Amino acid sequence: MDLYLVAGDEVQKSTSAAALSDSDSDSSSALLVFRNILLSHASPPLDSEWFTESTHSEFESPEFDSQEEIADGSSDKQFEHRESNAGTREEVDLIPADAVRDLRRIAERMAAAGHLRECIYVYASARSSAVDASLKELGVEKSDIGDVHRLEWETLEKQIRRWTRAARICVRVLFAGERRLCEHIFQGLGDSAEITCFVETIKSPAIHLFSFADAISTSNQSPEKLFKILDLHDALSNLTPDIEAIFDSESIESIRLKSAEIVSNLADAAGGVLSEFENAILLEPSKIPVPGGTIHPLTRYVMNYISLISDYKKTLIELIVSKPSAGSSDPAAPDTDLSEYENQSSCLALHLIWIIATLQFNLENKSKHYKDASLSHLFMMNNVHYIVHKIKGSPELREMIGDDYLRKLNGIFRSAATNYQRGTLVRLLYCLRDEGLHMSGSFSSGVSRSALRERFKAFNAMFEEVHRTQATWLVPDNQLREELRISISERIIPAYRSFLGRFRIPIESGKHPENYIKYSVEDLENAVLDFFEGYSVSQHLQRRRSE
Repeated sequence: MDLYLVAGDEVQKSTSAAALSDSDSDSSSALLVFRNILLSHASPPLDSEWFTESTHSEFESPEFDSQEEIADGSSDKQFEHRESNAGTREEVDLIPADAVRDLRRIAERMAAAGHLRECIYVYASARSSAVDASLKELGVEKSDIGDVHRLEWETLEKQIRRWTRAARICVRVLFAGERRLCEHIFQGLGDSAEITCFVETIKSPAIHLFSFADAISTSNQSPEKLFKILDLHDALSNLTPDIEAIFDSESIESIRLKSAEIVSNLADAAGGVLSEFENAILLEPSKIPVPGGTIHPLTRYVMNYISLISDYKKTLIELIVSKPSAGSSDPAAPDTDLSEYENQSSCLALHLIWIIATLQFNLENKSKHYKDASLSHLFMMNNVHYIVHKIKGSPELREMIGDDYLRKLNGIFRSAATNYQRGTLVRLLYCLRDEGLHMSGSFSSGVSRSALRERFKAFNAMFEEVHRTQATWLVPDNQLREELRISISERIIPAYRSFLGRFRIPIESGKHPENYIKYSVEDLENAVLDFFEGYSVSQHLQRRRSE
């Protein structure tokens, strides 16, 4: 090494016209040594804790699959939004200190000999390739906007996860490290030599890194992309202080400005996705009723989706600054006045309320496709109950929705439950009325046996029909199912017991009483237990025989 430093000194001395050819030869030798030192340390610092964690531990960890999690709501994962950690850039030695000292000594001699420009060119060429290799090691592949837009969502989602982690390493380790290297080797050797070197070294890799996030911010947006867009937004936002510090010179402000533009575009994209989501709920076209009046898949999807939105509350409150376009006179949209909630709610909260109102509007339209009015009310009861349950189960979501709107939803639920019970019970109770059973002129004993037989037959047929159909209906919530059964029993069983007690003697004293009194009180109680299980009566009988 010392021989090459001597050669560098000779370069400096041989600047006279007579020695120009020898100077060029010595300069080439010194640059060759300079380049070889750089190339010998061009491999990514894989022994660094940052690289090890990123390329192994983090990339192989179980990840959130947005579509599956939204569909079934099975994840207990809470998103951890990283706070800004400006000033915590990791000082990893990209090149060993002794090699940096040698590079500095050669650069000093080359600058003194008037070959600083060539020295910077060799350095930037070698180190830019090294940074590219590090990006590749982190999983950041070169691709244009068109390539990103054409990726399948599953592949794209994995790349977004990889990028958000790699970006932190790139900015806080690689880019910051390259800035320090340029300062250690070139500072003071020329007019902003270290900045010129840094610009030429890092500009291409930085554009390479940020092009992926840029492509995502301009891609066609769909609801499942929201959370990964927010991950990208949070990752870049948290890195903004670092980016501003690293790319602080005017000569490389284009990188700083591009990063800020991408953050802004991602914010706009998030708002656009939310609007698309609202429209998708309103226009969801399925008209085939779900069997048994159970919870519609759309309800599960929407409520799990907005529960995940509440996990991003801090970010979205900052990004969503406009109110939803609610309250229009369009008959194909919900007639919901959000003004009563504006004083106590953020714009994000108003959007969530509007989403739920839109979902309810769509569900009401779907309920009309049931031929049985009682099943239509049960469907609404199931779905609104699920909506309320999901809101109450998330403190963040409940806080944003607010008690006023929650009370409104509870009112809708109670109305649907009342309408269901009225539609089911009125028909049964009507068969157990006294009117029309007594012969004219006698109230106590003059009961028309024929009328009484018809009344028992009507009740039997009605209860058989209710039992047959409502055993196949489904109330998936255990507590709600039990409460409904109790409510039905409390209305039907006492009325039937009273009717049977008053009128069984005239029937039993006649012919074939078993044709008219088909149910004991205990039979009715057991039959009600079959309601809302989603099984046919025959399946219930088979289950009871096997027990």
